[in-house]
Amino acid sequence: MAQKKVALACSVCGSRNYTIAASPNRTVRLEVNKYCKYCGKYTLHRETR
Repeated sequence: MAQKKVALACSVCGSRNYTIAASPNRTVRLEVNKYCKYCGKYTLHRETR
């Protein structure tokens, strides 16, 4: 069975650059500093559902 995926969206431009596996144990949305190729810098990316 395939895993469910959620996207990580850039908080600056809103583009969804990364996907991760959804975890039922995670109660708060994941926030990670990742590189955004559209902004050209490291920005905060938040989990979308």
